Amino acid sequence: MKHYANRAGQSRMGNGRWLRAVRSGTTHCNGAWLGRLALSKCEAVASVPVMSEAWPALPAYVSWRATCDTLHAHTQVLGKLAATIAPPEPQLQHAALRLTARGWETAPLPAPDGSGAFVAALDLHAHEALVEHSDGRVRRIPLTPDRPVGDVTREVLAAARDVAGAIEIDPTPQEVSWTVPLDEDDEHRRYDTGEVATYFAAATRAAQVLAALRAPYRGRSTSVNAWWGSFDLAVNLYSGRPADPPSDDFIMRNSMDAEEIAVGWWPGDERSGKAAFYAYAHPPREGFGADDLAPAAARWDGELGLYVLDWDDARRAPDPHAAALEFAASAVHHACVICGWDPELADSALGTPPPVH
Repeated sequence: MKHYANRAGQSRMGNGRWLRAVRSGTTHCNGAWLGRLALSKCEAVASVPVMSEAWPALPAYVSWRATCDTLHAHTQVLGKLAATIAPPEPQLQHAALRLTARGWETAPLPAPDGSGAFVAALDLHAHEALVEHSDGRVRRIPLTPDRPVGDVTREVLAAARDVAGAIEIDPTPQEVSWTVPLDEDDEHRRYDTGEVATYFAAATRAAQVLAALRAPYRGRSTSVNAWWGSFDLAVNLYSGRPADPPSDDFIMRNSMDAEEIAVGWWPGDERSGKAAFYAYAHPPREGFGADDLAPAAARWDGELGLYVLDWDDARRAPDPHAAALEFAASAVHHACVICGWDPELADSALGTPPPVH
C-alpha cells in the first residue's frame, strides 16, 4: 500500500511539518503595485456578488474539534480510495479530492471490475457518505447520529466493493495526531450538523477565491484541490521549471519536484488554531517573508513559514471575496518577483492578457 500525504498523506501536517521546510525569501512589491493589484483583481471578479453575510463566522478549532476531526477522518477514506485507484498524476495530483456543491468527493474513479466508473463522496447537506456508479447505482451511508468513523469506513468500503469490485486501502490515518486505523476508529464519532454546515459554507467561499485566482493563469496549474491529509483547500501554480525536493522520501520526491506557488485555506487545526488563507513558494528563497502583502491584515508567520490572512480579517472587509483574492494575488506576484518567474506568467495571473478576448 502507498502512504500518501497531504497532496497525499503524511508529509504536510496541516501545512505544518512540510511547511516548516518552506521558509523562504524576499520581494520588492510596493504600495503602488498593490493598489493596481487590488483594482485589477476586483475588476476581474466584478461579476462575483458582494455578500459578506454569506461568509460565516467560524469558531476556533478547539471549539468544534470533535466534529472537525470526525469530518476530517471521513475525508481520509475518500482520499485513500483516490490514491489507490486513480491513474497516477505528476505531483500526486490524482490523490486529491474536490469540494463540490454537495461536499467532498473524488473525481470519477475507474471501477476495478471494469464495469465503468464510480465516485465516493461526503454529502454535507444530506449528511451521508455515498458511493455512486456511472451506471446509476448508488449506496448511501448515514453520518448521523454521531456514527463512529470505524462503522462509516467499513460501510463505505463495502459499498465501493459492491458497485465497483475488489478494493483494498491502507486504513492508517495520515497527517493527524491519532493512529487508530480508520476502519477500527470508535473514538471519532461526534458529528454536529450545524457545525458541518458552517464549515461547508466557509469552505465554499474560500474555494471560490482560489478558483478566481487560478482562472486567468496561463501556465500549468491545479484545480482547487481538497487535501484530505491536512484538511485544507489549495491551488498550485507552476513555473514550468523543475525543483529539488526537500528530501528523497516517496512523498517529497514525487510531489515537490517542480517550482510552484501554492495558495490555500484551512479551517484551523492543532497548530494554527483558527481559519485562514495561506501562501508559500517552493523552493524556498531567502528573505521571502521580509516584505508586506496586501491587504494590511496579511502577515508572515515565521513558525509556519508562510503568509497568512485570517478568515476573520477577510470576512470583516467590506468585500470579503475581494480582500481574500487581493491577498492571494499579492502573494503570487510577490513570489514571482522574488523567485524570478517569467514576467508574462506573473502578469497572466492578474489577467494580462485576459483569459478570454
